[in-house]
Amino acid sequence: MFDNLTSRMTGALQQIRGKARISDDNIKDTLREVRMALLEADVALPVVKDFIEQVKAECIGREVAQSLSPGQEFVRIVQSELEKVMGEYCEELNLAAQPPAVILVAGLQGAGKTTSVAKLARWLKERKNKRVTVASADVYRPAAIKQLETLAKEVKVDFFPSHAGEDPIEIANGALLHARRKYSEVLILDTAGRLHIDEAMMQEIKALHQSINPVETLFVVDAMTGQDAANTARAFNKVLPLTGVILTKTDGDSRGGAALSVRHITGKPIKFIGVGEKTDALEPFHPDRLASRILGMGDVLSLIEEAERKVDKKKADRFVRKIKKGRKFDMNDFRDQLEQMRNMGGVSNLMTKLPGMGQMSSMVEEQVNDKSMGQMEAIISSMTSKERRYPDVINNSRKRRIALGSGTQIQDLNRLLKQHKQMQKMMKKFSKKGGMANMMRGLSGMMPPGGNFPRM
Repeated sequence: MFDNLTSRMTGALQQIRGKARISDDNIKDTLREVRMALLEADVALPVVKDFIEQVKAECIGREVAQSLSPGQEFVRIVQSELEKVMGEYCEELNLAAQPPAVILVAGLQGAGKTTSVAKLARWLKERKNKRVTVASADVYRPAAIKQLETLAKEVKVDFFPSHAGEDPIEIANGALLHARRKYSEVLILDTAGRLHIDEAMMQEIKALHQSINPVETLFVVDAMTGQDAANTARAFNKVLPLTGVILTKTDGDSRGGAALSVRHITGKPIKFIGVGEKTDALEPFHPDRLASRILGMGDVLSLIEEAERKVDKKKADRFVRKIKKGRKFDMNDFRDQLEQMRNMGGVSNLMTKLPGMGQMSSMVEEQVNDKSMGQMEAIISSMTSKERRYPDVINNSRKRRIALGSGTQIQDLNRLLKQHKQMQKMMKKFSKKGGMANMMRGLSGMMPPGGNFPRM
């Protein structure tokens, strides 16, 4: 997400770095580039105009803090205004109600509404420790009811059954009684979607809302529709008192126009973003962190939170103890690291969240991506336990056998063995005094020309 915008914005802001002061003249060209970057990202025109005016007003006559250069001060102002456009802070769900707290989910067909219901149920269950019931009032698509039932089993939450032809209001009231009997703390109700906004749909969802009076009414919208996403949300907001937006398919949206337009146009906060197809791919929306990523400054906080949730701590501790004792980094360790990296969303996800590394993610992903990581794991799995522990024993005949068993070429295996050797050398440096600094220097040497890791 934001790949194109980040590239254009960081390029534009380079022009102002190093300037002795901020003036109307020397920010004119930079602001023009920023405006073009936002328009190309499909940000709504009124949003772009207001944003540029606000940045300009903040810059002119501003006293630059002694700790910052004028260029740094300008970047800080741009970041601050980006945060304001998107909402400034993360707005959490309001579940302060007599259980079960009802969340009504609305949206157009194809936006990822039913999947978002399951993702939200899993998020509430795992991160907030809530007992959740889900139900579908989409009586026009029997497949949607079945889909939600299947997803509810996958995420291990309670499902209230419904059928095509039933009255949506009766389904909602039945689900509410069922959730109370099950002592559920949250009821999430999926609603019917259409291919476009129509009067019948609006009247139906309005009546449904009035009958159950939800504490949260979330609108699900596809990020890939750009500024149209914000306009659709505004149309729904005229009929329904929306409390927030779930922005889906952000992993497939390289522009980011929807994220920057929704809050300004609707006045409603983005509460969650969908960052993938799996049921764990839903994240709270943090405007400050996203603004930092847009400006190429990474998102270390999200990376730390992700690591805390997804990294196998026991394995990680065992690995650190092993390396500190000076024991060799073998192929079993290599495979574990590949698995941990995949759990963290792959190389590109890590790169976009490290400061200064976002623009290099595509370059690195050309060399190491999900396909190549899968290939590496297949090669290691085709080795014997002795070969994994002592890779130096792998001779030409063993190479032929491993390549045949993994469906790869001998040059793929040679590449893997070379990478393993490089990592082994780095781990050896890590086990010595001042190991982290040594390891970062080693990593820097492995980067493509011109690429360096940020100072730690």
